Amino acid sequence: MSETTTRPALKLTHAAALKALAGAVAKAETLGVPQNISVVDDGGNLLAFVRMDGAKLLSRETSLSKAITAASHRQPSSRLDPNYEIKLAIAAGGRLTNLEGGLPIFIEGQCVGAVGVGSGTGAQDVEVARAALAAIGAEDQVP
Repeated sequence: MSETTTRPALKLTHAAALKALAGAVAKAETLGVPQNISVVDDGGNLLAFVRMDGAKLLSRETSLSKAITAASHRQPSSRLDPNYEIKLAIAAGGRLTNLEGGLPIFIEGQCVGAVGVGSGTGAQDVEVARAALAAIGAEDQVP
């Protein structure tokens, strides 16, 4: 049989998720903006989360939605086409969003998960998410 039934895959570890979380928290503290930060694996499963003291309560939900969106689409959450925003949200049970702050985690060219940040401005959320990527040596795909 020439067809293979499996393929090798990199997996984000919980240790890396915690390291990414720590890098994001450090950046948020530097900015003076308390954040909700979610780290998911490539299937959108939550690996690590923190709600910093003073972070907006409902932003915990958006941080997870941003991470799930970035992981499932293998691109920043802000790149989802706004023309399909409502349809995607409904079809995905409200789990997809085009809000800024969700970035995929690429290691060796493979998406292994994503980080989602919420509670600051969109630009602050992206800056904190980028710090999470940098903390684990992930490829930053945002120009």
